[in-house]
Amino acid sequence: MNKTKSDYEYEMQCKPDFAMVNVKIPAGKTLKVEASSMATMDTNIKMKTKFRGGFSRFLTGESLFINEFTAEGGPGRIDVAPGSPGDLEHVYLEGNDVLYLQNSAYVASSMEVNVETKWQGMMKGFFSGESLFLIKCSGTGDLWFNTYGAMIEIDVQGEYVVDTGYIVAFTEGLDYKVQSVGGYKSLFLSGEGLVCRFSGSGKLWIQTRQVPSFSSWVNPFRPVKKSN
Repeated sequence: MNKTKSDYEYEMQCKPDFAMVNVKIPAGKTLKVEASSMATMDTNIKMKTKFRGGFSRFLTGESLFINEFTAEGGPGRIDVAPGSPGDLEHVYLEGNDVLYLQNSAYVASSMEVNVETKWQGMMKGFFSGESLFLIKCSGTGDLWFNTYGAMIEIDVQGEYVVDTGYIVAFTEGLDYKVQSVGGYKSLFLSGEGLVCRFSGSGKLWIQTRQVPSFSSWVNPFRPVKKSN
């Protein structure tokens, strides 16, 4: 997995808080982009919408569609902006590289990168409080993914513990088990909930914020309509 190699000229902007990526698509080439993530594009870029993932993508809460943008008659530029406020990361997958993303992290990729949903298993998915599915990215080419909040890359050698809500992506060399931080009292009263205990050798990306915590923080400030 290479962070410097790329088949496209690209530039990250507004990192790390409200990141977007500007990609120059070579003439005749196509870029896959998550639905609703295109912000601007040159007039010679043509878009096609493809149905991807079937019922499994529906269960993840993602769009059932991925848009394909092709530069016709010459190179063209497209600006891609994820829906959540946060950071963006780029990696280049090579050979046997496989990266797993949490269900809302995928942003864009080369046509040669396979993007598919992967069943976590009932125990891991249901009890983690997250989606039952992950996004599996494999093949050879560019991949962009995003976070809610800033992003931190961690080199895991052995074991590492992360709250399930902060996981963004991890490489195939890592296995994980979902467990509570403490006993049942800690699970329901501590506010910490469940964690993933990673083991093995690989890379892990985490985010500095999570949506449920933000929702809990905002909730007391919501305007409430008083009953007569």
